[in-house]
Amino acid sequence: MGKISYSQFSQWDKCPYTWKLNYVDKAETFKGNIYTLFGSALHETIQAYLVCYYERTIKEADNLPLRDILQYRMEENYKISKEQHGDDFEVSLDEMKEFFNDGCNIIDEFLKRKSSYFPKKNTELVGIEIGLNHRVSDSIKFRGYMDVVLHNKTTGRIKIIDIKTATMGWNKYMKADKNKTNQLLLYKYFFSKEKEIPIDKIDVEYLILKRRLYENFDYPQKRIQTFSPASGKPSINKVMNRLQEFMDECFDEDGNVVDNDYEKCEKHKKCILCKGL
Repeated sequence: MGKISYSQFSQWDKCPYTWKLNYVDKAETFKGNIYTLFGSALHETIQAYLVCYYERTIKEADNLPLRDILQYRMEENYKISKEQHGDDFEVSLDEMKEFFNDGCNIIDEFLKRKSSYFPKKNTELVGIEIGLNHRVSDSIKFRGYMDVVLHNKTTGRIKIIDIKTATMGWNKYMKADKNKTNQLLLYKYFFSKEKEIPIDKIDVEYLILKRRLYENFDYPQKRIQTFSPASGKPSINKVMNRLQEFMDECFDEDGNVVDNDYEKCEKHKKCILCKGL
């Protein structure tokens, strides 16, 4: 049984050639960096808070040592990456300090504004890192993990939230980038199928945590941004059709990856090294 994830699909959607290098040739082109290390650590910190916030009390959640948790998770993620990639993983102490301080600023604002993004009244936490394991064909399963899933007990609506870290947030071009936003559309579709929840009862939202604010800006700025992409049937049908194209091109009938002549994206077409590959 073949297995696919959103990261695998989005990599192919952006550059089929890079997908081939990673999943056919097993070249492992990406070794991780301070951005992925920090993003994972901040995810884990915010998620730890939300579990306490919804399952215990706000007071107990507010008393959690979130800065210590962030520091610990950053250090642990660093150790794991170093063990996996050795000298290929390059993150300096100065970068660790800089990103940790950025994370502390995000945490401070998150605590002040948490109820705006995560209401507690009539809302329950369905889960953190809820797994998806949905069969999309006779030989392929789609696997994924949803960061946060909430249930409004009054309306019956479900909200799937994906936490993203970004340097300056998402501008209009990033919001329009389907390679960024299609993730939650797929999660919405598969969660609806797995739990037999009407798809129009599920909302999706990106919670974007900004490390940096603009200098000399005339208006108040927030480190937390939300964005809900269009996720109606037309949008979901488009991404499902694209996912089918991915499976048709990259997998055989038994779910095994296929070594085709995968197209190079523009950056590879201009790269002297890639032209020789």
